[in-house]
Amino acid sequence: MATFITDDFMLQSDAAKELYHNFAKNCPILDFHNHLPPDEVAQDRTFENLYDVWLAGDHYKWRAMRANGIEESRITGDADPRDKFDAWAETVPHCLRNALYHWTHLELKRYFGFDDLFSPDSADRVWEQGLDLLTRKEFSCRGLLKQQDVRAVCTTDDPVDSLEHHRALAEDPTAEVKMYPTFRPDRALGVDDAASFNEWVNTLSEVSGLDCGSLSGLKDAIRSRHDFFHEMGGRISDHGMHHVFNEDCSEEKAERIFDKVRSGTDADACETEAFGNYLMLFFGELDASRGWTKQLHIGVTRNNNTRLFQKIGRDIGCDSLADVEHVEGVGKYLDTLDQRGHLPKVILYNLNPTDNYALSTMLGNFQEGKQGEPPCRMQLGTAWWFADTKEGMEWQINAFSNTSLLSRFLGMLTDSRSFLSFTRHEYFRRILCNVIGTDIANGEIPNDMELVGDMVQRICYQNAADFFGLELGE
Repeated sequence: MATFITDDFMLQSDAAKELYHNFAKNCPILDFHNHLPPDEVAQDRTFENLYDVWLAGDHYKWRAMRANGIEESRITGDADPRDKFDAWAETVPHCLRNALYHWTHLELKRYFGFDDLFSPDSADRVWEQGLDLLTRKEFSCRGLLKQQDVRAVCTTDDPVDSLEHHRALAEDPTAEVKMYPTFRPDRALGVDDAASFNEWVNTLSEVSGLDCGSLSGLKDAIRSRHDFFHEMGGRISDHGMHHVFNEDCSEEKAERIFDKVRSGTDADACETEAFGNYLMLFFGELDASRGWTKQLHIGVTRNNNTRLFQKIGRDIGCDSLADVEHVEGVGKYLDTLDQRGHLPKVILYNLNPTDNYALSTMLGNFQEGKQGEPPCRMQLGTAWWFADTKEGMEWQINAFSNTSLLSRFLGMLTDSRSFLSFTRHEYFRRILCNVIGTDIANGEIPNDMELVGDMVQRICYQNAADFFGLELGE
């Protein structure tokens, strides 16, 4: 049986087909947010089998396998890699109408040329085909990136990271892809856990060479690492948050909270909120001073399964949408930064689609153009995580179109730990072209391919290339 992933997969009108094949399909990729391991890119890791390259670390697949009744030993446990691969093969036929079914077949077709349906019946063929192809140069980490014409990737990095692998890749004359760090200081906000916070602050003191015995010392050390990331080519920060903090905090109050936690006592909930707000405003100041872009990922409640968290750890597929009122906190945060003259470019990724319109309209209040900066400096980011589906992308595209300027949209990213996930850009591009093509077919926008096709190309690549100020590979 031939795969359903045809050349016109998901393209439901002639206009959609023309937009995709003539304008979107061959655009290069700037993946400005992912969780790829920098050491594997720098060392150009090769993979032994399909489990290593396809399933290890992929909590989307793990979550689906649990739903299919697969034992944990065959997901994250000590089962043989082939057995874990077979567990995924058992699960995929049950993923119909889940984006994982599409992703799986796109990945198998684009990287491995597998043009059939994946199931236990075809698992042997896929496994053996994978073993053969993974020995080839084009299936190393960098080879896989080159296959998808990835010009640059922005990894997610703690301020205490050495960035040695970013430096190594930058100094490698054979490297065709650029890799840049993203400043993610989430642990600086964790004053509710004094032990973990103090461990991180002590490490920060070591790597920065600065005394973090006071709040001012902490800020100096964070600033020095922000400077270092800039020197290494970083132009983006990122924050993964349940919600944007909304508790006022003076410097004196922040100092009291810092001293309390450094003495070994956990901050309470109100203190955590206040200290978080104080530092987030400081982070905004740092980003604005350097012309960076701040990414805010909001609306997730993490590690909900205590038993699995204690057994396996975080990022295992036990996170969910948070039901939070975000708009007031986001608005207050942006307005405070704006009043202080410290408002950087912002991309806000919202996990709960019900908040798309409210948050996008709030972002629109702060779009005032600034000299030297690209237009649409405040953006509702692409559909994220649980919304990273056909329906979720359509919701986000519609909300962006109706509340901002779609032609200025920065487009897709993988947010992934997998080197096979770059077909998600193709998935997004097909959905984007189908949405716009449907409008053309309905007579709702002009059938002007020069006008509309240019917009599609900018969304797929050029807007992001212009927005961040990164040097890109060729």
